[in-house]
Amino acid sequence: MPVLVASEGERFCTGCCYIGEPDAHLSLAARSDVRLVEGGNNSHRNRTIDLLFGSVAKYARQRGIGVVLSGSLDDGSRGLEAIANAGGTTMVITKAGLPEQGMPWNAAHYDGPVDVMGSGATIAREIAQRVRSADL
Repeated sequence: MPVLVASEGERFCTGCCYIGEPDAHLSLAARSDVRLVEGGNNSHRNRTIDLLFGSVAKYARQRGIGVVLSGSLDDGSRGLEAIANAGGTTMVITKAGLPEQGMPWNAAHYDGPVDVMGSGATIAREIAQRVRSADL
């Protein structure tokens, strides 16, 4: 899968992975295009995943999938809750059946439900199955 640095206003393409620049955090916009939020003033410091997941909840609703793979602190926990509340799917990676300390552990123990907890292979299979069944 190609990994692309997102550009403001660019339309998301199926089969691509998008990342944001260090000071331009990635967010979804109303028309399924890229929105970059400037972070130079630290207004989103340690909350960039919550920012992205919140936009997925708002615009993708039940079609949204949020996955927490790694990281420290608790970024992503509130965003996963928003995705769950919007009817989307939430996933957290685990090792030996338990989430690692940091973002995975905090996401798994936050208020929102987690639909899938498992290895990277388990999460990849679930995403592929859900995307195929959604007939996007």
